[in-house]
Amino acid sequence: MTEPPPLRVDTDDHGVATVTIDRPQVRNAFDDRLILALVDAAEKLGGDAGVRVVVLTGAGAVFSAGADLHWMRSMTGWTFEENVADSTRMAGLFRTLYDLPKPLIGRINGHALGGGTGLTAVCDIAIAVEEARFGFTEVLLGIAPAVISPYVVRKVGRSFARSVFVTGEQFDARRALAAGLVHQVVAADGLDAAVDAAVARCLRAGPQAIAAAKRLPDLALRPLDEANAETVKIIAGLRVGDEGQEGMRAFLEKRPPAWVPPPA
Repeated sequence: MTEPPPLRVDTDDHGVATVTIDRPQVRNAFDDRLILALVDAAEKLGGDAGVRVVVLTGAGAVFSAGADLHWMRSMTGWTFEENVADSTRMAGLFRTLYDLPKPLIGRINGHALGGGTGLTAVCDIAIAVEEARFGFTEVLLGIAPAVISPYVVRKVGRSFARSVFVTGEQFDARRALAAGLVHQVVAADGLDAAVDAAVARCLRAGPQAIAAAKRLPDLALRPLDEANAETVKIIAGLRVGDEGQEGMRAFLEKRPPAWVPPPA
């Protein structure tokens, strides 16, 4: 019997794509099929000019519980080289999501553990329900959150990352908010409204400007001369581009720019 797809992608008329991890029977845990499906979806959505915003969520009551137990069981006999190949695929997933040239909004509808916390870390905007719990639980299994660590440290800093990496402890949404892992914590019945509001804010911004703006935090941390040389080219290119010209004209003419959806 053919397994159902591990992922659903639904795109609305405004170009908002909702990517739903659809494995509720295993708490939306990762396996090789899900990794490939997420990479494929991210690459397609990233290259689709009609897609303006991507929302990532999980089916059911959990965002993602990390690695699938059956998948982990299959790894026990793997060689070092096989583990490197598998981890490289996982690393490619997080890099693809991190580099997505669209706003990536995490609709954290429940617990996000292990790789699920890693997914939260690569979201540009993460909105979590109050009941959600997070944790880098890998050390409790004798391994480490290695592949996701570059994105987590960029999100929350070295001090917080070390404190939760070495214990594997779970922490609640309020602590995740204080650390900067998530940006908003809401009651479960307010999650959709909060996500919709974030989507609406993103739709007011120019798509090309967003793609450029997403690169700036990492670029800004390079040596100053290098950062200055790159950022002046970015702003100059945006100013002379069609989108920048339209945005400046719209501002001067006191009207919405062409990329803003009309009122519902």
